[in-house]
Amino acid sequence: MYNFIKMDIEIERLQHLIESASKIVFFGGAGVSTESGIKDFRSKDGLYRLHSKYGRPYEEMLSHDYFMSHTDTFYEFYREFMINKSAKPNAAHKFLAELEKKKNLVVITQNIDGLHQMAGSKNVLELHGSIHRNYCMRCHEFFDLDFIEYAEGVPTCPHCGGVVKPDVVLYQEGLDSAVLDASIRALSQADLLIVAGTSLSVYPASGLIRYYGGENIVVINKDKLDIHFGNLLEINKPVGEVFSQIKI
Repeated sequence: MYNFIKMDIEIERLQHLIESASKIVFFGGAGVSTESGIKDFRSKDGLYRLHSKYGRPYEEMLSHDYFMSHTDTFYEFYREFMINKSAKPNAAHKFLAELEKKKNLVVITQNIDGLHQMAGSKNVLELHGSIHRNYCMRCHEFFDLDFIEYAEGVPTCPHCGGVVKPDVVLYQEGLDSAVLDASIRALSQADLLIVAGTSLSVYPASGLIRYYGGENIVVINKDKLDIHFGNLLEINKPVGEVFSQIKI
């Protein structure tokens, strides 16, 4: 419906929707952080399209089974591809942090990089956890990102010797029930949903949008998504590029 609308009209409508909304939910995926230099997963240049040097597809290496059976190789991969401490918040992260100061806004993110919080956002629900939180699988002692990055081989707890695991949701693992409940509650109460930088192909996270009870959905994604909704505004541009044109 909106394929024939010029970009400036799309931005004008997005501006109006944001100004008119009382409660906004921003539901973001890996594409929100690509403008910060972090690879996404499923695009044509994404991590899962790369040739794996470990003999297993990178997607498989992010599974619970692989972590448990090949913990040493998992950490080689994890340190190389999942930790990017040089990444900084981009225009999308900064816009949302500023918008939160003016609007009732909840960020629901599938990302584990912590860039929303680094930009200043407070109301962030991390569906898949965070690289900045790590815990001992035996005694549950907490460790920061530096501990994981600089440990030799498999990081182990200095107190009990247990393996330290990133607090990220791997394939085959369930989402945190408290985060899930809070996300459903925010979506059900919102009157504007902005979906950005996600292929909506990772379940159960992507299934959450069915709990949205409002009338307007905005989709910002470089690739067109197969999504059908009554009042849908779709903008096929990078997220930061779009938000940099919105006035708060």
